[in-house]
Amino acid sequence: MKYGTTQLLKIFGGLFILANILFACQSDENDLGLDILPEEDLINVRNISVSDDISSYTFSENGIVSNKGATNLLGTLNDSVFGKTTANFATQFRLTEFPDFGTNPTVDSVRLYLYYRNVYGDTVTTQHIKVYEMETYLDPEAEYTQDIDLKSMASDVALAEFDFTPKVVLDSATQDTNYQMLTIPLDNALGQKLIGADSLDLVNNDVFLQYFKGLLIESADVSGEGSLVTLHTTPSSTFRGSALAVYYNNDENTILLEEDEDPDTLWQPYVITQYSLRVNEFKHDYTGTPFLADLDQEDEEQDRVYVQATGGLKSKITISGLESWKDSTNMGINKAEIIFHVDTVASDIHNYPPPSQLLFTFVAPDGEEYRPVDYFFNPVFYGGGLDTSDYTYRFNITQHVQQIIDYPDPADEDNYVGNQGFFLTTGQRSDIPNRVVLKSAKNGGVDMKITYTKFLE
Repeated sequence: MKYGTTQLLKIFGGLFILANILFACQSDENDLGLDILPEEDLINVRNISVSDDISSYTFSENGIVSNKGATNLLGTLNDSVFGKTTANFATQFRLTEFPDFGTNPTVDSVRLYLYYRNVYGDTVTTQHIKVYEMETYLDPEAEYTQDIDLKSMASDVALAEFDFTPKVVLDSATQDTNYQMLTIPLDNALGQKLIGADSLDLVNNDVFLQYFKGLLIESADVSGEGSLVTLHTTPSSTFRGSALAVYYNNDENTILLEEDEDPDTLWQPYVITQYSLRVNEFKHDYTGTPFLADLDQEDEEQDRVYVQATGGLKSKITISGLESWKDSTNMGINKAEIIFHVDTVASDIHNYPPPSQLLFTFVAPDGEEYRPVDYFFNPVFYGGGLDTSDYTYRFNITQHVQQIIDYPDPADEDNYVGNQGFFLTTGQRSDIPNRVVLKSAKNGGVDMKITYTKFLE
């Protein structure tokens, strides 16, 4: 079964022209523009609301890919509404060149430098992390999901235990958030392993990554609210990226020193690049949350639904009766828009900003989730961005609704989409921490308006 640009080309040509001609014809009370069309071409143009036919529920979201994000998350957040979220992080480090440690190198110190820029939660709770060496190779060709057990892939011996309190500092000129750096001292045993590597282990990065498989940074429980920090690990044109550094001395930089003179310590970097595999593990504990008793069921609709990134929560939406429109002949959908309203009080939007973008997908007959054809026409046309003027998310699913009507036969595998339901999720799922509480359809929080034209035969 295929869903995408093929259906767009089949469906959209005539309807797009029609929609542009009729965009001003929005209701029975507004006939502006109808007089310019041949009278025999139309019966009427109408607006209808199908909001009473919508139901919404909260479901767990599982199986999101957690090694494709532009950034990574670290920390523990105790959210009074969404429970506890723990984000652990593993990464590979790569050689920048063939290292030459000189004669008789000895390790002075080892440092892990991690940069972060955003904090979701509070900036007063101390975070406690542990660092371990990975023992299982992270395959860059593989896809890892948020429920991966990173600890089982790492050594039992911690290279470091480190406490830090995250902070946010704004640039006085631009008011943009400045990068902050965590400097984590690691056990010198790791440095000794790295400077003691055989030359055959250093011939290229593919070989080196089998010798040194990377590090796991694990977050522990916190006593307060806590937070999730967004790590910026890979370099860019304006940012050098996070790295591991081994500081060392050798005969060459110590042999000419006076007895009381300190050596000019050398250093060797191991960097995180765009080619380094970076994997997040997310753990969610929903004990005591207001939605736990109703999670993952459609027996009874509640007053609110919950959407959370990091493989947390999504909302299932059902719209009854759409498939019955297949019996309506000569009908063109001018516009079909579904609107979701944020519960700004329950969501606590000032302390927990909602996601800037949500994603509305449909459940296909094969049970998988797909983006509607409207998205492939134009993501801006499709919508889903947060409108902060009224705190709503709006989606244009005109062509998808038309497709339900035009292709009612399940045997038409290339075009049939059916009406098995929809899901509302975060647009970015593994590299943002945001969550949002929405008013449910039962509580008047979901509107769907359809403008349609019915033609004479």
